[in-house]
Amino acid sequence: MSRGTNRRRFMQTTAALGVGFWVAGGVSPRESRSANETINFASVGVNGKGSSDSADAGRSGNMVAICDIDDQSLAKAATRFTDAKKYNDYRKMLDEMGKSIDAITVSTPDHCHGVIGAAAMKLGKHCFIQKPLTKSLHEARVLGQLAKDNKVATQMGNQGTASNSLREAAAVVKSGVLGTIKEVHVWTNRPVWPQGIDKPTDTPECPSHVHWPEFVGPVENRPYNPVYHPFKWRGWWAFGTGALGDMACHTLNMPFMALDLRDPVSVQATTSGHNMETFPSWSVIDYKFPERNGRAALTFMWYDGGKKPDPALFQGAKIDSSGCLVIGEKGALYAPGDYAERGLQMLGGITKPEVEYKKSPGHFEEWVAAIKGGESAMSNFPNYAAPLTETVLLGNLAVWAAAGEQDPEKKKAQGDVVGKKIEWDAANLTATNAPEVASIVKPEMKNGYSL
Repeated sequence: MSRGTNRRRFMQTTAALGVGFWVAGGVSPRESRSANETINFASVGVNGKGSSDSADAGRSGNMVAICDIDDQSLAKAATRFTDAKKYNDYRKMLDEMGKSIDAITVSTPDHCHGVIGAAAMKLGKHCFIQKPLTKSLHEARVLGQLAKDNKVATQMGNQGTASNSLREAAAVVKSGVLGTIKEVHVWTNRPVWPQGIDKPTDTPECPSHVHWPEFVGPVENRPYNPVYHPFKWRGWWAFGTGALGDMACHTLNMPFMALDLRDPVSVQATTSGHNMETFPSWSVIDYKFPERNGRAALTFMWYDGGKKPDPALFQGAKIDSSGCLVIGEKGALYAPGDYAERGLQMLGGITKPEVEYKKSPGHFEEWVAAIKGGESAMSNFPNYAAPLTETVLLGNLAVWAAAGEQDPEKKKAQGDVVGKKIEWDAANLTATNAPEVASIVKPEMKNGYSL
């Protein structure tokens, strides 16, 4: 098949978003509800982002159960959901309330997304999970398949997917105004939590309001310490996915939507070094993508911890604290912000074309509509969220391979740590040249948990 034919096929298959259609690959709710029927929700994780996710659920239906490992967070949520039953363990909640729950939101630390989502979907519950969908690539693949097999309505919590600015930016890239895309650069102001630190050696008493075994869940046991809970868990390999996992499902979202950035063939990281306990204080990750459905092969570069692309690439434009730069043979598109929300800038003397794109009723609203028999939400698990999460989390294999000396003097002498280039077989979820990262691809479940 000619390159021109491939290009036409790519434009045809990706034009769906621009003209207002989203094809869900045959995934439809197995028990659609009428537009007027009340949805019974349960929310696991009700603090932080879980506070707004549960609020969205409460506005969209009837909250019948709330779950959190922290009694203080649970008590605060209970003042808003006075009729909801309270739980510290999602397993007990599903056992006791399963028949009363239609849909579930999951806003926990990353390491629990997979087991909670899998348990809920196996019971036929519609599922909303915060980004990243899972902590590991294997879990993402499993959750995508479970959603398809059980015909449940799903949505990942990368809210920018529903924003008009992001969808417009994706449509501009798809229009071809940039010519053949050669490079994509994405950067973030994260981490804003501790990373590059040692595992604590002290063992303070766990506060009575924290249910620590339920927090640890499916990972190896370790003593409670306030360096993990609340919020600071993101920087620890055991519980989080670092700056990349926290933000790339937002900041990579636009070029992923525009260019179908799935199944890279290799990835390599340069980092400040890390001790395999916490993520490094900064990293730069180089992904290579092959040609796909007429879209040319390209390079994607990720930057965190204060690192940013070469200023020369911006042709005089001010570099925002986070954003995305898509570079083509004819010019570039610069989208400042996490969701392309700070105005699109066309670089290289090209003019932004008028484009069509489907406007969203709202991110959570898309999911609710899907539960009631409408079209699948954009960031549904099988066709969008799981592939995006796989692309994102692949970078952490490269980061793991770019560990280094932690002693300050030795680290200073050592300089930047350039990790092994990971050759990736996406179909089989295998790093063909790096068996040492297999435990990051598919972590071993502990404490009786499983998918």
